[in-house]
Amino acid sequence: MTAPLTGRASGVLLHITSLPSPWGVGDLGARARELAGRLGAARQRYWQVLPLNPTSAAAGESPYFSPSSRAGNPLLISLEDLAKDGLLTTAELAAPAAPDTGHADFARARTLKLPLLARAADRLTATGDDDGYRAFCRREADWLEDHALFTALKTQDPRAWSEWPAPLGFRHGAAPAEAHAALGSAIAREKRVQYLFHRQWQRLHDCCRTAGVWLFGDMPIYVNLDSVDVWARPDVFQLDAALKPVAESGVPPDYFSATGQLWRNPVYDWDRLAAEDFRWWVLRLGTLLGRVDVLRIDHFRGLAQYWRVPAGAETAAAGEWRDVPSYQLLDRLRSAFDPLPVVAEDLGTITPDVHILRDHYRLPGMVVLQFAFNEDNDAHPYLPQNHPENCVAYLGTHDNNTARGWLESELDEPARERLARFVALDEDAAVTVARLLNLLMASPARTVIVSAQDLLALPASARMNTPGQPTGNWDWQLTGEQFEALSLERLGELAAAHGRG
Repeated sequence: MTAPLTGRASGVLLHITSLPSPWGVGDLGARARELAGRLGAARQRYWQVLPLNPTSAAAGESPYFSPSSRAGNPLLISLEDLAKDGLLTTAELAAPAAPDTGHADFARARTLKLPLLARAADRLTATGDDDGYRAFCRREADWLEDHALFTALKTQDPRAWSEWPAPLGFRHGAAPAEAHAALGSAIAREKRVQYLFHRQWQRLHDCCRTAGVWLFGDMPIYVNLDSVDVWARPDVFQLDAALKPVAESGVPPDYFSATGQLWRNPVYDWDRLAAEDFRWWVLRLGTLLGRVDVLRIDHFRGLAQYWRVPAGAETAAAGEWRDVPSYQLLDRLRSAFDPLPVVAEDLGTITPDVHILRDHYRLPGMVVLQFAFNEDNDAHPYLPQNHPENCVAYLGTHDNNTARGWLESELDEPARERLARFVALDEDAAVTVARLLNLLMASPARTVIVSAQDLLALPASARMNTPGQPTGNWDWQLTGEQFEALSLERLGELAAAHGRG
């Protein structure tokens, strides 16, 4: 294998939770390893996943709104693999049968899996893997200790950390040390759970490497206010003396929204980050790049300038652009991780400074074919003939409708006529989707990623996320039958025909 992002190749977008499982959500076990082998056999060189962090019901299970930006999601741990490791018994795996509905059930996963994960973690020391566990704790100490304490405190008091008693919320005096002593067992258990995630992820990573497949990860640019990231390092965010945000994240008004989008994440104190030579960013990327071969940075334009909205504003229209020490930051990251295997998510309304920054570091950007036909413009950058070589091309990302859903419900007649210049439109949308896949694979783009939904030509009901919609996201899941029917062989034929792999 050549280095990632250097040769003409393709791959599949499928988050781990979308693998079929009787436990509610997909996991890192046998089906994940099977998929890695099937991808490699079909000349596919990338498996793209969404962020691997813990999720919460309060945040709608969004992997982009996590309580811990560097921890692994315990729900992704395979219980069957734990049993093979001697940490669970066959009897303990006797879960009631789950309906194969095509929707993940995070509540079911928490109810069934978390007690068993706690048992497995408590039994870990009896399996003789103390050396591996201790090495993991030493290597990951800079985030693991705070994460485990935060998780134990959250289990005891699930309110936002800003509502905890002041000594704990502010980490004043002896309060953190006293909490650590009082919650020692729960803290140790969470560290072992994180080790179990790490161990299973590394097994999957090794399996992917054997199959010739790179793991392609994802990193949200911002972190959740109610997270260990902000609780442990409030000084690198724009907070006031009471640790309340003085500014929040978002994007300005545009063609799609007259008031912009108000995300309400705390924004970074870039002066403070620069003063410490961006250590916080180096550590964060180091953890994530230790898990994957390629990393997409979501909302990359926020590393050129960020939209700063005063706290308490009703809409993002009240914000303004502020500068980021972009070149200092990326110079530091490139010096720490050379080459820097990062993909810049640069979709939407992007100003020239973002492209200049991206190109200065030779980072691939992104193009989405679904966006190419909204206007009658032969120079549109997302039209296939205009794709640059150094980019990642998609029919749609996790934020788009499925290709079939797009064809059936979103394309207006002028856009349909423009699309018909490139592919023959069939009454059967699945036939048109297959033609779109061929068009995409023929792109000049060095890297092409196809969603599992589009490989199966699934309808809009299989959409993963609808931005701006607060509920009903992130729960799409392959059925067992769909997993078996995933048409990787056809994708392999297209890869061969278009010089990929």
